Amino acid sequence: MTRLTAEFWVQAYLTRLRLRDIPAFVTAHGDDTAGAVLVKLNTLDGRAAAYQRSFDVMSGARQWLVLAEGEESAVDAAIARQRGFDPDLWVIEVEDREGRHLLDEEGLAD
Repeated sequence: MTRLTAEFWVQAYLTRLRLRDIPAFVTAHGDDTAGAVLVKLNTLDGRAAAYQRSFDVMSGARQWLVLAEGEESAVDAAIARQRGFDPDLWVIEVEDREGRHLLDEEGLAD
């Protein structure tokens, strides 16, 4: 099975968000081919959550898990730590007062 490049996935995700009028920005550009992706959801009220993709070796499924949530500064610190471990990491910031990130929609776990 062919895997999508990180850059292709990021561009498709940003397009999906844009079509729903949900602002999103790349705040850290990772490796174009194989970089991991973190999504920060900023609800614009001082709170945020960061999501990372996880791979379940038993089922072969991919899912989005919460890396950190709470005060935005704490979430930013968690993201900075992850960037310290992985300089090839992509970070996308989604800004939505309703808390929409669309990660639970079909096709985004691939």
